[in-house]
Amino acid sequence: MPRHSETKLHSNKTLFKVKNIIGTSLVVSALCMSGCATVTGEQASKAAQANQFNTETDFVFKYLVAEVAGQRGDLATSSKVFYELAKTSQDASLAERAAKVAAYGNVPGMTVPAIKLWSELAPTSNEAQQAMTEVLIGTDQLDAAKPYLAKLFDKEETRAGGFLYLNNLLSRSKDKAGVLNLVQSLAAPYPDLAEAQFAIAQSAYAANQNTVALQALDKAEKLKPGWNVAALLKGQILFNKAPQSGIDFYQSFLDQYPESNEVRVNMAKIMVNQKQYDAAKKQYPTIMQYGKNSPEVTAVVGLLSFQAGDFAGAESYFQQSLTQDFKDTDQLYIYLAQVTEKQNHDADALAWYNKVQPGPRFLEAQIGSANLIARTQSVDKAIEKLDALEDLTTEQQIVVIQTEASLLAKAKRDQDAFDLLDKAVKNLPNTPELVYDYALAAERVHKLDIMESELRKTIAAKPDFAAAYNALGYSFADRNIKLDEAVTLIEKALTISPNDHYMLDSLGWAYYRKGKLDKAITYLEQAYQVNQDPEIAAHLGEVLWQKGKHDEAKKIWTDALSRNPDNEVLLTTASKFKS
Repeated sequence: MPRHSETKLHSNKTLFKVKNIIGTSLVVSALCMSGCATVTGEQASKAAQANQFNTETDFVFKYLVAEVAGQRGDLATSSKVFYELAKTSQDASLAERAAKVAAYGNVPGMTVPAIKLWSELAPTSNEAQQAMTEVLIGTDQLDAAKPYLAKLFDKEETRAGGFLYLNNLLSRSKDKAGVLNLVQSLAAPYPDLAEAQFAIAQSAYAANQNTVALQALDKAEKLKPGWNVAALLKGQILFNKAPQSGIDFYQSFLDQYPESNEVRVNMAKIMVNQKQYDAAKKQYPTIMQYGKNSPEVTAVVGLLSFQAGDFAGAESYFQQSLTQDFKDTDQLYIYLAQVTEKQNHDADALAWYNKVQPGPRFLEAQIGSANLIARTQSVDKAIEKLDALEDLTTEQQIVVIQTEASLLAKAKRDQDAFDLLDKAVKNLPNTPELVYDYALAAERVHKLDIMESELRKTIAAKPDFAAAYNALGYSFADRNIKLDEAVTLIEKALTISPNDHYMLDSLGWAYYRKGKLDKAITYLEQAYQVNQDPEIAAHLGEVLWQKGKHDEAKKIWTDALSRNPDNEVLLTTASKFKS
């Protein structure tokens, strides 16, 4: 629901009524003050009118109380008084005012009843009905939301769009199984609508019901052959089950519908993800052909080349996109800086960063430049550059401080990084991300009590912050303490961020500490399949070694060391066990 400034939430109709009441009440006051020795019939009539006017004066007084409270920032009082006035007068505009003030001020206990009253008093208002729908979804009252959602599909001309929008609307609900049941129920009257089947597939995928999702996508394909959107989702689901099956599906789809460039781009992306670089590269000319050599498509191919490690090729594509008048030139400058830096052309990279003008990309370029300066000159010069930035918002100040702390940590100046973040959390508004960085910095300087309390604070402030659960769980596992809680925390992280290789590694390590080697190997191998990170290699090798599989452990360490010869964790682990 849109949120507006308290001072702008005016109803012309209500204000007109208030002004009339104020004017009339002044007349009544004058009559009452004139005083009479006897009460005539005319005076009795006037007295009755006075009572009515007194009631209306009370309305005016309360309205003004709500106005003044809002202007003073007391939105709880303002919304409550507007709500009471709306209930008494059955005025939809006052209910709307109460709802918007409560929502803007995040007033507990008032937002839901105010929106409910507004929707009841304004049954034809799309805004009121949408607000009520969002409240019901946000509080997981899915059954109550159903009649409101069903209105999305009343008109045939907007029905397909309604189903495409449905899962976006329902994404706030944490009850994914309940959402699937609701979407299936809403889609049931429209079995021949491809978009309805697609909506079922989306909600089933979110609920980890992949079989149901694939069945719905097969129906959608029959109803709307060659539909890119459905093909993209089906390929993603198959890829998650087995990467090659996703690639094979995309290829078979493209054999039938070669102009489906979105599908081809997505296939190239997952080929790169699977390190099938030559296969991905073969797709680039076709992507460019069907993309009609647009600068956006050229830039996408540049990014694919960059991810595949073809830095010279990526630079060429980015340069070409620049000559084709790519709209966001500052973004291309940053890409070119990053790709030339990868080729150790540091002066060129710095020049590209410096081309970015003040605007939405400026801070990103300054941070990139600072990282380059820290690597090639000194951390202090990099921090000096960032400290010189002016006119930063509070959010940008926090990003700069996090960057500076990261540079200090990379330079092994852990105490300096902790001191910087300690000062920041005491002087700036605390965001979960800032507190998270502070907690990790505390751990590096062995202030474990601060680390634990700050991570728990982060989790409380942002319950869907997967990295915070993982960090606390891994810390317990690594120190071989609170192992049951460690497993619980990391499993929670994985429910929020499934298949994250760092979290799979953490869970494997926690089970290793618990002595459950087979379970540990399962999770560590999963993590290593997703990303051959050197620290995951160190962990997997150690568990395999303890399991007696020395040759497998040695091979994993040797392969990982060939790619990461300077990784300290890997070197320490391999030297400790390898003989």
